[in-house]
Amino acid sequence: MKVLTGAVLLFAATAAIAQAFPTKPVTLMVPFAPGGGSDTVARTIQAKLSEKLGQPVLVENRTGASGAIATAAVAKSAPDGHTLFLSWDTHAINPVIMKDLPYDTFKDFSSVTLLARLPLVMGAWTGLPANTLAEFVSLAKRQPGKLNYASVGAASSNRLYSEYMHSLAGIQLAHIPYKGGGPSIQAMLTGEVAYSLLSFASMKGHIQAGKLKAFAVTGSKRMPDLPNVPTMVESGFPGFEVYGWIGIFAPAGTPEPTLARLNRDFISTIQDPEVVKRLAAAGVESVGSTPAELDRWVRTEYDKWAKFVKGSNLVFE
Repeated sequence: MKVLTGAVLLFAATAAIAQAFPTKPVTLMVPFAPGGGSDTVARTIQAKLSEKLGQPVLVENRTGASGAIATAAVAKSAPDGHTLFLSWDTHAINPVIMKDLPYDTFKDFSSVTLLARLPLVMGAWTGLPANTLAEFVSLAKRQPGKLNYASVGAASSNRLYSEYMHSLAGIQLAHIPYKGGGPSIQAMLTGEVAYSLLSFASMKGHIQAGKLKAFAVTGSKRMPDLPNVPTMVESGFPGFEVYGWIGIFAPAGTPEPTLARLNRDFISTIQDPEVVKRLAAAGVESVGSTPAELDRWVRTEYDKWAKFVKGSNLVFE
């Protein structure tokens, strides 16, 4: 009877803590520097989410190792819902291409919701003698290995997406890694590189000003702000549909009532009309999902890119 009483008391205490959540500011860990796609989403939802939770939401940018540093920090945090990870698509790709991660992607986190996704844009140097993706592919085939492209890091997802495109097109380009989208864009503006696959939000001003070309978008449909830019599928790449995506994760062991509260408030925030409008202007699609749906998404993305990497000769060091 004493054992049973102790168990009941422990359950009651846990439930009381979960019901009281949140009891202090909630930290939203962003794995990349300010100005990128993940940071844009975090800043856009920050005020509305603070309203929903009744506590300030603090956005912390902790960069490095293609997002692995921020991910590891959240994995080691107290599982009480007050420290959360706002992921980028690298969350599913890092275990494919990085050895000895200091966390287990599939065991060390509790999923909250698939928050949003971003079709990427193939931006290009205006000096290129090509104005469509088909013309670019033809140019690259005439000059194998002489054109180059930018990524945000040797082990980055946009590098993987670019190499996937090259394999489908049968072209070879030299890879130049940079430390983020900003330097990659600067390299395109100066003609140091031919192109890069990046978020529309990061290139919007340059594209609209005519300082960069836009060859294609990677989503399933054209973007409202780029109505004349075709999708990859329309450009002759059947099945090519990739997104930058953002999920919310808590440390493993976070109480179920706390996860349920977080899921409800994040979905309510991401579906708020004003938030939807602001994100859409940055090329971001609001989503919102169950934790189980996010689990399946991460596994599907992992399996897809693991298969591609296994069949390629890419080196990620």
